[in-house]
Amino acid sequence: MATLNAGMTRDDAFALLAEHNKDAFHLEHGETVEQTMRYFAREFDPENEEFWGIVGLLHDLDWEEHDDEPEKHTLYAAPLIEAAGGTPELIRAIQSHTSDFNPDLPKPELQMEKVLFATEELTGLIGAAIVMRPSKSVMDFEVKSLKKKFKDKRFAAGVDREVIRSGAAMLGWELDELFARTIAAMQSFAPDRDTFVPAE
Repeated sequence: MATLNAGMTRDDAFALLAEHNKDAFHLEHGETVEQTMRYFAREFDPENEEFWGIVGLLHDLDWEEHDDEPEKHTLYAAPLIEAAGGTPELIRAIQSHTSDFNPDLPKPELQMEKVLFATEELTGLIGAAIVMRPSKSVMDFEVKSLKKKFKDKRFAAGVDREVIRSGAAMLGWELDELFARTIAAMQSFAPDRDTFVPAE
């Protein structure tokens, strides 16, 4: 596989995220998706783990400042990332996860882009489910519990179930496989930060 260049370090990316996001939940969501992406990178594209991680960290860079314009989500982010030294491939990967909002944006093609599309909303659903549990931990969370929450559309109603379904289809995975793999990803970094704030 080709080596992917983000054009910035992880520290640069986090500083950019913190500059445009003051809500602790948005920072935590960025880091959760970053670590989830790193987990999958180690399986599918280990030499590009840093790139996958930065894509995850910055995927919602402009959401806090422009959440009233979902169809323009990631369009505001592009010049901010470019000004910070980010590469066209970094911007493309980030924009691909909002191609369902805006058909003019690139559709996910690389495995990395498909993983981001499939798991980003799902990590929010898992996080919302975890805080309802007595343990407040992902370590004892199971697929059957996630399936119940997924079917209950009133639970974490802001999570788009169709995005998760179409992401699984892009990857060629059954929903159960996507659920199990994403839970495992979150368990891989949860021991030191296993309490999540529920998504709005």
